[in-house]
Amino acid sequence: MGAFVPMHESELREQMCLIGQLMHRNGYVDGASGNISARLDSEHILTTPSGLAKGFMSPEQMIIVDMDGKRVEAANTTNQHLRPTSEIVMHLECYRQRPAIQGVVHAHPPTSIALTISGHDFSECLIPEMIMLLGIVPTLPYSSPASDENRQVIGEAIKQHDVLMLSHHGSLTVAKTLWDAYLRLENLEHGAKIIYMVQQLGGAKSRLNAEQIEKLIQIRDRLGLMHPHEREQLMQLSQ
Repeated sequence: MGAFVPMHESELREQMCLIGQLMHRNGYVDGASGNISARLDSEHILTTPSGLAKGFMSPEQMIIVDMDGKRVEAANTTNQHLRPTSEIVMHLECYRQRPAIQGVVHAHPPTSIALTISGHDFSECLIPEMIMLLGIVPTLPYSSPASDENRQVIGEAIKQHDVLMLSHHGSLTVAKTLWDAYLRLENLEHGAKIIYMVQQLGGAKSRLNAEQIEKLIQIRDRLGLMHPHEREQLMQLSQ
């Protein structure tokens, strides 16, 4: 494969608005909740503003910050009154811990959140696509939204996982492109809906066995998605 070529800033601004529209349309956010960011270069991040409904943003409203979360671009007439997302410290932690990450999406997918409140373990091996595309999805302890506590909670976990559930709060998905970070959100909530329906039908009567999981791991590996020690963790879950 060729080297990754980052999107132009104007394209990222457009894509960020499209993703915001999809998050709103699919019910992954409500009101002004959720936030999106993308890496422009090693020192600059493009992010959604605080307090805007994600389904109704314009490209000119996006804000550029440095790796300390400080706004660095000249304000325009459209965004001069806006501030970077209040969750920016969480996004910046992802970029610091994983230099290859190019996009971060934080959402409030309702079924996924409900499962964390009910105590469901997303690491159960139930759905092939979740294993192949998401790997292990840990649920982290509750932390206050938009706080440094939130950053601390994800700090270690984001090193080894592409999808995190923040208990009672929401999801965090990261990827080598902003679009793939969004698609992981779709994969997560779709899987959560299936798991919820399984629970309504009396619970899982069977789980994927070690041989089946091994085949899924091989596919995940071929896709270049495996993390160190993930194979061992997945195989332990099948026992």
